[in-house]
Amino acid sequence: MSDFETSFKQSLDADDEAFLKDLENGEGLFKQLGATFSGSMKFIMVFGFILTFVMFGAAIWGIYQVSQAETVKEMFLWFGLFIFGTMGVSMLKMWFWLRMNHLVVLKELKRIELRLVKG
Repeated sequence: MSDFETSFKQSLDADDEAFLKDLENGEGLFKQLGATFSGSMKFIMVFGFILTFVMFGAAIWGIYQVSQAETVKEMFLWFGLFIFGTMGVSMLKMWFWLRMNHLVVLKELKRIELRLVKG
């Protein structure tokens, strides 16, 4: 075993061991979603979460106004708001799922690193 491997094994502390044990249990969907609201991107994630509800509200308002429109032009304009809102919600949700996937991949890489060190 090289000096690097020896020093790397010695650098593992109780926190790394606890992290490895925690990874064995796996995480549920809501725990993964909650993990996106921590770290360096927490404010951006909160903004995206709020923006998702705003877009959803705009989509609901748009489809309601389509049913209340008196002219075809108004109907198409309100329907445009509905389409914009639904597309915004879908893109923001894809961004959330990609962020969750990113965090899961990072945790798996950490698990592999700790397994390699443990030998």
